[in-house]
Amino acid sequence: MPHTPTAPVILGNEPGSFPRGVLAERHPAIIRQVREAFPYGPDRHGALDALLANCTKGTIEPLPADAHDRDLWAEWGLAEYTGRSWYDIPWLWSESWFYRRLLDAVGYFTPGPWQGIDPFRPFKLAELDAPETDAELAALDDLTDLPAADRARALLHGSLWGNRADLGFRLSDASADSKEAAPGLVADDSDTLWSLLPPAGAGTLHLVADNAGRELVPDLLLVAHLLDHGHVERAVLHVKPYPYYVSDATTADVVDALRRLVSAPGAAASYGRTLWSAATDGRLTIRAHPFAAAPLPFAHLPTDLRAELATATLTIVKGDLNYRRLVGDRLWPPTTPFADVTAHFPGPVAALRTLKSDVITGLDTETEAALVAAEGQRWRTGGTHALIQVRP
Repeated sequence: MPHTPTAPVILGNEPGSFPRGVLAERHPAIIRQVREAFPYGPDRHGALDALLANCTKGTIEPLPADAHDRDLWAEWGLAEYTGRSWYDIPWLWSESWFYRRLLDAVGYFTPGPWQGIDPFRPFKLAELDAPETDAELAALDDLTDLPAADRARALLHGSLWGNRADLGFRLSDASADSKEAAPGLVADDSDTLWSLLPPAGAGTLHLVADNAGRELVPDLLLVAHLLDHGHVERAVLHVKPYPYYVSDATTADVVDALRRLVSAPGAAASYGRTLWSAATDGRLTIRAHPFAAAPLPFAHLPTDLRAELATATLTIVKGDLNYRRLVGDRLWPPTTPFADVTAHFPGPVAALRTLKSDVITGLDTETEAALVAAEGQRWRTGGTHALIQVRP
């Protein structure tokens, strides 16, 4: 593996920090929201109470002996962190562990009436059926008369800014929906992205999805355009193998989004039919590798997934969590070259992300200085700035 620079791993133990707020405030809020969304019985309520106490004041505990994924979590470092405070271990690891244990608490993996029931599904469907989604789909009709290149750019930016539709993010920021998008990007390598996806392309696009609902829909629209206009012959959509980070997309969420598109009026239905046809004939496939929900950076990709991504014409990595996993969840100086911290990735890679956490790389000195002068450090986590970064 190529040498990459290092920086301190982000932990959750710094008072007043963004990671500390997620662990101490956002996770308890998610437990309350899940509790209220379903008529769980006393056993599930007791398990949720126990998780609340453990994740805020306790230590990492081992999985039950009969857990289906016990061996996987052993590979992912569970023994190293068992007995330690949630706040004193890598934030990426403790966040992932929270969602794994939340699924235990609601009986997702346990034989019984709640097995396989997504605890976040009501929130995902509410967003997918919201009037804002209707308006966004109706706006597609305005793109039909644009030249293909202009339509492609519009869909790329729709996919980029769709990353603001993040349910977990909005739990800790009630004003997120009302914020205006920044007039520009903090980094924009879109010309390089398009150079890797020429109109006569014959390759394969891999898209590592982030959120379901109003983010997944514009991701799918972008994929539909790339397939329909010959930028790629095939697309692979990577989703989570089980519910994760409140709104992260699973296979069921992809199906819901496709149904939403094909049932919509106007141009949206045409995009939906393109995707439905591509899925049935194999040009669009869904991948839910276990590593998609691992608590580790992409530098630790398993051999099979690394080999698969090495064959991609381009892999697009969507969203904040996937960006943290791509570059490493570390306190990089913002001017650390994006190419250096993604040198481990097995093929050309592009990051599309709105900024909702502290991790950032690839900025020039002038951009960083201007952001700090205008906003202090709020620009890193407020969701009002975005980036398109590419390493060919």
